[in-house]
Amino acid sequence: MSGKAVIYCLHNALIPLSACRNKLKELPESVTYLRNLRSLHLEYNELASINEGIGHLDKLEDLDLSNNHLSELPPQVGHLYLLIKFNVSNNKLSRLPQEIGSMNALKCLDVTHNQLTHLPGDLGNLLHLEELYLRHNQLSGLPLLTNCKNLKEIHLGNNQIRRITAEHLQHLESVSVLDIRDNKISELPDEITCLSGLQRLDLTNNDLTGLPFVLGTITSLKSIVLDGNPMKSIRRDIIMRGTVELKKYLCSRLEAPKPVEPTNKGIQNGGDTGIVGGSGEGLKAHDIQQSKTLDYSNKKANSVPDDVWEVAMKAGVTSVNLSKNQFTDLPSNLILLESSLKEFYFGFNKLTTISHDIGLFLRLTTLDLRNNGLSELPKDMESLQDMREIVLSCNRFTTLPSVLYEMKKLEIIFADTNKITTIDATGLKGLPVLATVDLQNNNIEQVPPELGTCTQIKSLLLNGNAFRNPRPAILAKGTLALLEYLRSRIVS
Repeated sequence: MSGKAVIYCLHNALIPLSACRNKLKELPESVTYLRNLRSLHLEYNELASINEGIGHLDKLEDLDLSNNHLSELPPQVGHLYLLIKFNVSNNKLSRLPQEIGSMNALKCLDVTHNQLTHLPGDLGNLLHLEELYLRHNQLSGLPLLTNCKNLKEIHLGNNQIRRITAEHLQHLESVSVLDIRDNKISELPDEITCLSGLQRLDLTNNDLTGLPFVLGTITSLKSIVLDGNPMKSIRRDIIMRGTVELKKYLCSRLEAPKPVEPTNKGIQNGGDTGIVGGSGEGLKAHDIQQSKTLDYSNKKANSVPDDVWEVAMKAGVTSVNLSKNQFTDLPSNLILLESSLKEFYFGFNKLTTISHDIGLFLRLTTLDLRNNGLSELPKDMESLQDMREIVLSCNRFTTLPSVLYEMKKLEIIFADTNKITTIDATGLKGLPVLATVDLQNNNIEQVPPELGTCTQIKSLLLNGNAFRNPRPAILAKGTLALLEYLRSRIVS
């Protein structure tokens, strides 16, 4: 059958079409004749442009153009009025067309790893947008997302953003996840409380010297991540105690704190709303279901009640916090969340080893094991290929575990306050998106000059070690100067 005949046969069918990993250099014009196409996947090709005919596919609901060579999108993408999911990550886009604001059905937009320097104002017209991924671009600011009333997740990490204004925040009342890590933000306005349903706030590696005290009044907030900021108004030991204690501290600085109740706007109630895990210290099943977060921290426990795990499994929990307890290994029932768990906080327990089963949680992106007695990690963890952040602070490691060098999406390693004596520059260089390495307060006697070739690292912290070179004056100049100094010491 000829190519045209195939197109005619498909023309009236409501079909998906996948042509990924085919080395396509352009979108075949024949594809634009498939007017009833619902799903089009063209990721991992060599597309340098998309022709205007893409606008004819007005029944498309899912379009994936990621991992190509696109430098621009045609205005006709705005004709895709039924598109729900649009992925153009890992391209070379320096701008988005204003017409993107006409994609009325869009719920998920992923423009991660491009070269965007600004965003069109019409982006704020996307009424149904729920997830916005803009990490790893060159953005210096944001438009007002005035009409994005359903927006739940905003991921802005690894840009050049200096300010999030009160006016920005006033339009984001439904947001539960705000990721603005690895930017240049020096101040967070009090209007952060407009995000009354906020559950996770990632401020890693910015220029913050303090936080607004009202942040502690957002009762829904379960996670504040602050590592890599030059905090002056909040002591490090308070920050190290975790989100609950940090919020208590912030509230204590207010004259009359008034807790902000979480919003249920856009969320339908359902399921068991009773108490699980026993009375008194029990948890509200409804809260677990709504937030997809299991917080069983600071209970001096060495197990979690079965009914809690049952609710967590049914809810598809993505984040578990078992910090500040008495666990000596992974709880056996954690395996019930094997297919959903993304974030696991297990600090301040009594681990000396960690079970090989940790390698079964393939969706893990964040693992916090601080303040335990660990000296090694199991090799099975090499299966955790989505891992972005690992916290090993305050343990007994004498070297960074070699399994970390197999996690190619790893961006952050916190391994301060251990007994590490050497740095494996080759291993670190093999992590292409590594941005932050904290090796403060260890026993490092020598810093290899080859570490200077790890130019992907944006924040390298080495204070409090035994080496004499580089001198403290060089360390004080910051990461770029430190890496340049180390490169100058390489013997050719």
